[in-house]
Amino acid sequence: MNIPNQYIEKTEEVADQVIRKGKHILPHVARLCLIATFLEDGIRMWVQWNEQREYMDMNWGCGKFLATLFVLVNLIGQIGGCVMVLGRLRVSIACWMLFSIVVLQTIAYSVLWDIQFLLRNLALIGALLLVLAESRGEARSLFAGVPSLGENKPKNFMQLAGRVLLAFMFITLIRFELSFLQIVQDIVGSILMVLVTVGYKTKLSALILVALLTVLNLYHNAWWTIPAYKPLRDFLKYDFFQTLSVIGGLLMIVSLGPGGVSMDEHKKKW
Repeated sequence: MNIPNQYIEKTEEVADQVIRKGKHILPHVARLCLIATFLEDGIRMWVQWNEQREYMDMNWGCGKFLATLFVLVNLIGQIGGCVMVLGRLRVSIACWMLFSIVVLQTIAYSVLWDIQFLLRNLALIGALLLVLAESRGEARSLFAGVPSLGENKPKNFMQLAGRVLLAFMFITLIRFELSFLQIVQDIVGSILMVLVTVGYKTKLSALILVALLTVLNLYHNAWWTIPAYKPLRDFLKYDFFQTLSVIGGLLMIVSLGPGGVSMDEHKKKW
C-alpha cells in the first residue's frame, strides 16, 4: 500500500506545483474555455442568421417574427453573457442569461428527448454554476438566525451541484466496446469523475480529467478536418466546443477547489 500512496503523493506534489505556478492565469483560462460553446453558438447565429430563422420556422411553424426573435435572443444573450463573464461584469446576471439560453435551446431543439444532448446540457449548467460560485463572496447562511457551519453556504452547494452535473459529460463518453483502450478509458474516467463528484483528491482528479478530455476532444471531435459542406462538421464542432466548456468547468474546480461540501474539506476536520 505504501508504494501506491507514494506515487499518489508525488503526483499531488507535481499537480500542486503546476496549480501554484498557473494560479494567476488559471481562472482566466477556465472562464475562456467555459464560455467557448456560447461564444461559438452566438457567432453561428450571426453567420447563419437566415438558416437559423428558417430552421426554427420550419420545425415549429412559429412564423418569421418569433423565429427571428429566437435567433436574436440567442445572439445577444450568448455574446453579451460571454463578454460579461470574461470581463467579470455582473457575472451573476451573465450566468442567469446563459442558463436561460441553455434551457431555451433544450426546449427549442427538442434536446429533452435526446439523452446524450440532455446530459451534455446538464454538464454545461454545472460549469456555469461553478462560474457563479466563483463570483460569490462569503455568502450569508441559508437560514436567517441559524449559525453557519462551513457547509451551509449557497456557494458551497453551487460547487457541489456543479461537480455533480459535470459528471454527466463523461457519461456521454462511455462506450460499451470490447476494446482494451476503450475499457481502460471508461474505467479510469469513471473513477476520476466519482472522485471529483464526492470531492476527494479533487484538484488532482480534475486536472487529470482535463488532460484526458482534452486528448479525447481533439481525437474524436476534430471538426477542422471535415470539409465545410458536410453536415458532420457542424455536429463535431458543437461537440468540440461543448466539451471545451466542460473542460473549463473542471479547470474552475482546479482553481476554486471542491468547496465546503466535499471529502477533502471534511478531511481537514478529522
